[in-house]
Amino acid sequence: MTTSPPVVGRGTGRGTARVKASPAVLVLEDGRSFRGRAYGAVGETFGEAVFSTGMTGYQETLTDPSYHRQVVVMTAPHIGNTGVNDEDPESRRIWVSGYVVRDPARTPSNWRSRRSLDDELVAQGVVGISGVDTRALTRHLRERGAMRVGIFSGESLADEAALLARVRQAPEMTGANLSAEVATEQPYVVPAIGEKRFTVAALDLGIKGMTPHRMAQRGIEVHVLPGTATLDEVYATAPDGVFLSNGPGDPATADLTVVRGVLERGTPLFGICFGNQLLGRALGFGTYKLKYGHRGINQPVQDRTTGKVEITAHNHGFAVDAPLDRVTDTPYGRVEVSHVCLNDNVVEGLRLLDRPVFSVQYHPEAAAGPHDAAYLFDRFTSLMDTALMEDQRA
Repeated sequence: MTTSPPVVGRGTGRGTARVKASPAVLVLEDGRSFRGRAYGAVGETFGEAVFSTGMTGYQETLTDPSYHRQVVVMTAPHIGNTGVNDEDPESRRIWVSGYVVRDPARTPSNWRSRRSLDDELVAQGVVGISGVDTRALTRHLRERGAMRVGIFSGESLADEAALLARVRQAPEMTGANLSAEVATEQPYVVPAIGEKRFTVAALDLGIKGMTPHRMAQRGIEVHVLPGTATLDEVYATAPDGVFLSNGPGDPATADLTVVRGVLERGTPLFGICFGNQLLGRALGFGTYKLKYGHRGINQPVQDRTTGKVEITAHNHGFAVDAPLDRVTDTPYGRVEVSHVCLNDNVVEGLRLLDRPVFSVQYHPEAAAGPHDAAYLFDRFTSLMDTALMEDQRA
């Protein structure tokens, strides 16, 4: 039998092109295992096991940098139906460390499809597993919490004790500083669509491609900067506003110098997901790891400033620890919790009452939908418009 050529690994996985119907096993760090068949590249991979409840948008999920070093379990049973196209990726590559599905599509069917999802996973070296009872696996993660996991295929899988030992040697997500591993190394500019109204400096902590596009649609020229940019580099763009993006890892590991500097200057600031957590820390709040996190495109959140309930897109395993029942004094003025998750009362947004600053824990760009939260970009634009008018009067 011939050996398949090697494929460059992605994330923490490494593998070779898939041998059809190769056996595979998924091993959780608490000892539970699930057997299935190889999906994508054959080999091994390690990461944090998490589940996503989205019924659609698997291509956007796979290419979301926030999923770096995570093995994603899809709760929707049929994955790959629309194949893979070249228009919908949210970044330059697939970032998930591994992929778990129940029933992969045999043949994709969509007018934009260019290749199958299986072929794309093979091409990018992403090790996955199919034929798994994802409902049982999801229930297990809900009860026990997100945990380390390994997927193994293509070799002898009989000694699960040895595989389990290797899973337990993998790094944990708590304490992981990952944003620099996914961010751009060089600044770039996304021009405004139509008339330019504002300039925004966006710190790339794991930004998705749709985010600067949503701002560009509103007449914003977006300067996307590496997450390691200094305060001087941020203000060298002459920004009307500053944006803190989503990203992977533990927010407790991030440096807050730039965030605090922006707060001190009073520049309009908008943060999402990881950016929300950094803002929370800069304001003096702590962050903590959720039991199994929020991931998917069907999470109900209430905007407490309007009372409106939105269905939103999420991908976070950490949250801000801020009081829901009162306004809090900080070195930068008063702050309140502006948004809350209706499933579990997790803080989903912060708003400063004395400065033009706010954030949310979810993804208002939501390329795969829903678009309930798109108004937040308009709110950011309004803050910059007000600040500009005040500067002109001064």
